[in-house]
Amino acid sequence: MTLVLLCGFAFLAGLVDAVAGGGGLIQLPALFLFLPSGAASVPAFVFGTNKLSSICGTGVAVAQYSRRVALPWKILCPAAGVAFAFSILGARLVSNLKPELLKPIVIALLIFVAIFTYLNNSRPRWTSKITRKHEVIYAIITGAWLGFYDGFFGPGTGTFLIFIFVGLFGFDFLVASASAKVVNFATNLAAVIYFISKGLIYYEYALPMGLCNVAGSLLGSRLAILKGSNFVRRIFLVVVAALILKLVWDVVRAYWQVRL
Repeated sequence: MTLVLLCGFAFLAGLVDAVAGGGGLIQLPALFLFLPSGAASVPAFVFGTNKLSSICGTGVAVAQYSRRVALPWKILCPAAGVAFAFSILGARLVSNLKPELLKPIVIALLIFVAIFTYLNNSRPRWTSKITRKHEVIYAIITGAWLGFYDGFFGPGTGTFLIFIFVGLFGFDFLVASASAKVVNFATNLAAVIYFISKGLIYYEYALPMGLCNVAGSLLGSRLAILKGSNFVRRIFLVVVAALILKLVWDVVRAYWQVRL
């Protein structure tokens, strides 16, 4: 029964993540909730299991989008390469620092993202006209700080990538979602390599969940391609709202645990 529940959540996570990011909001809490208590008590194994499962769906989404959406590979390749390296750096640093300290900052940023996206029907009005000469520089900067963020903290990486690709590079939401998957795949790959090397994965859960994540990702990416940019934008707003609520709850719960 445990595996059935986890596979169901993995499917849903793959579907949502393929459209607008945020699949970790669904899959990671499900692992902590439904894994046997002994297994769930070791967070590193839970995170490793989640990463291996989710990268399956992300990889499929990248393949689906790349066949049907014209992707700006000259921007994405340097961004993904740098993101891979900085994700490893963030994962190493997190063992010495408290990522919870970032949560209030992330909440504020996400609220800004949600309001700005809601008030603009397609692209934010402040879209920069980046010259081709500077596109690679901005791509490297984006890959560096969001790669580090994903390795260090995680939630909202895909969402932030979509917003940056829309607001800074001027992509529509469909192309931005597809582009975010490429960079997110690189950050996930770095994490998976790290977790595998340390033996921190429950393969008996990760592999079947990965198959279900793939199925959800196939459906989600096809829906996004079929229904276009406005559909992705609406799902994006829902995911941002859910992420804000989740992070606010984490901060409030941590505060009351300290008080008690």
